[in-house]
Amino acid sequence: MTDNFWKDKYPVGVASEIDPDQYQNIQAVLKQSCERFADKPAFSNLGKTLTYRELYALSGDFAAYLQQHTDLQPGDRIAVQMPNVLQYPVVVFGALRAGLVVVNTNPLYTAREMEHQFNDSGARALVCLANMAHLAEQVLPKTGIEHVVVTVVGDLLPGLKRLLVNSVVRHVKKMVPAYNLPQAVRFNRAMALGQGKAVREANPLGEDLAVLQYTGGTTGVAKGAMLTHRNLVANMLQNRELMGNELQEGSEVMIAPLPLYHIYAFNFHCMLMMLIGAHNILISNPRDLPAFVKDLSKYRFTGFVGLNTLFVALCGNDAFRKLDFSALKFTVSGGMALQQATAERWKAVTGCDIAEGFGLTETSPVVSVNPIKHIKGGTIGIPLPSTQCKVIDDEGNDLPLGSVGELCVKGPQVMKGYWQRPEATAEILSEDGWLKTGDIGIIQEDGYMRIVDRKKDMILVSGFNVYPNELEDVLATLPGVHQCAAIGVPDERSGEAIKLFVVTKPGDSLTKEQVMQHMHDNVTGYKRPKHVEFRDSLPTTNVGKILRRELRDQELKKLGVK
Repeated sequence: MTDNFWKDKYPVGVASEIDPDQYQNIQAVLKQSCERFADKPAFSNLGKTLTYRELYALSGDFAAYLQQHTDLQPGDRIAVQMPNVLQYPVVVFGALRAGLVVVNTNPLYTAREMEHQFNDSGARALVCLANMAHLAEQVLPKTGIEHVVVTVVGDLLPGLKRLLVNSVVRHVKKMVPAYNLPQAVRFNRAMALGQGKAVREANPLGEDLAVLQYTGGTTGVAKGAMLTHRNLVANMLQNRELMGNELQEGSEVMIAPLPLYHIYAFNFHCMLMMLIGAHNILISNPRDLPAFVKDLSKYRFTGFVGLNTLFVALCGNDAFRKLDFSALKFTVSGGMALQQATAERWKAVTGCDIAEGFGLTETSPVVSVNPIKHIKGGTIGIPLPSTQCKVIDDEGNDLPLGSVGELCVKGPQVMKGYWQRPEATAEILSEDGWLKTGDIGIIQEDGYMRIVDRKKDMILVSGFNVYPNELEDVLATLPGVHQCAAIGVPDERSGEAIKLFVVTKPGDSLTKEQVMQHMHDNVTGYKRPKHVEFRDSLPTTNVGKILRRELRDQELKKLGVK
């Protein structure tokens, strides 16, 4: 496949290449946007809005605190462990302006996971929400972390509201377990110490490390993807180019329910939306649907970023279906496969099509996306500008168009490698820059691509490849199905047999026989399930992606297989 293959596939007015060196670093983008959109709203949460001017001032205060009240040096790692609250962009941009490397840390991590990530990254500082400070107390003596800043949810809210929110969080909802961290500095104290102080603005090179983004550890121990300033800036520019004129500078209102510490939301809301001066509505707890929908009702939002399980939950909510969607012009899906039934339901409820995309932590994260006005359902769109894709067989040979194989990607958004893991890096990243994604895909004649499934999730039934995504997509069309998952389980006759897990809609009395009949009517023999299990819920990641791996582990444990 030639490098020019996709040039004719882009919509009119969209360039096939971007200049990844247009900005030397993230700080340059931040400074420009905060000057251009100074009085425009940047982030809102819990009724408080920060303008771009305020964002720049507050991130400067935090940068000054780091520089003048700690011994942290440019290149040192700082772990940031917060949900979607206003403090997150302030801390991240402040850390970057001080020249530090951000280590995004999931607030739902256990003490064991925190210890691994802090030690593996060599983090010297931690900024965390008070809700998980008790875990930090357990972990820090086993790590190299010397500086700790603790914040409470409402710390950036105005006076009385701050006291009220923080009091409710601590004493009414009892969300802050007792902790003892005598070395910790309160966030507002740190901000006061840095207020008005001069910042020695860091000016890292494009190839310098900006973020250590840890993978979910689905293939063993979690690894830190080294994302440079150039990686993140390139992906921001690539997304901006492909979305073309659909994004209006200084006027978009974007709903941000996915966690900013996840690379998907990080690049979309903290990079792309910053570039165009958008207003990001931070949703701290999207699982609290009544509060989430109440927040949505306050804004005429123009864009929404989510994933399949979130779309399903919202479309099943009566209050959500009654919202005014007249301003909504684009919805983007990523993180997991978008089921066709979900896309159709979302369109029926909101009047808006979903543009599905595809990416990985290792690609900063976006590889491809459906252009907003040129959506082809069931595909992950076309590669971003300056991005090459191909599929290969198990021996590493390139395959022709229309073939099923492992998708590989090459472009300026591909990570530098895994932090201190040269062998793991070499396994998926070739010397000439091609990254193996671990996903089975197809490149169509029209340039659009489809993901069949994760390579490691493929089920082998009597020598036939079966892809869970296909089965789940079919099952999701059966009335009464709320969530579902398909895995392979050991079977003496066929090697593996298909097992389906089903969560029904409230009050529905769906039976195993109905599920089996539906699959019998819609898929060929070897793709039909042998086992069906109904559950109240399915294990998911922090962003709502169903964990097939955990389901497999549970089944193997039942069989006594380690």
